[in-house]
Amino acid sequence: MSGLTPGAAAPQEIQLHAVSRVLEISFDDGARFELPCEYLRVYSPSAEVRGHGAGQEVLQVGKRHVAITALEPVGHYALKITFDDGHDSGLYSWQYLYELGAKRDQYWQDYLNRLAAAGASRE
Repeated sequence: MSGLTPGAAAPQEIQLHAVSRVLEISFDDGARFELPCEYLRVYSPSAEVRGHGAGQEVLQVGKRHVAITALEPVGHYALKITFDDGHDSGLYSWQYLYELGAKRDQYWQDYLNRLAAAGASRE
């Protein structure tokens, strides 16, 4: 391990597993995460999902079967992900992808709780 903080970690390998709909990403500090397409889609960093401020987030529903159709590096700092539902406006910084991996269980449970509270479905 290089002792990098999550904000400074850079990806070493990015692999899309199309059948299982999982993006696998390994960082140079030794961290490795498997991020389901649905999870990446509902936590898109786009304004369309996050809104323009606290409390303006838009709950994403019906994304259980979403898949990634394209991955495009943006400079040396981010990944542009295109989903098969047409969403492609979020830039996933390496730091944000690391955060999504490190906090996956917490964030996923929060998403499921928000769906339940809204009476909405992943289907």
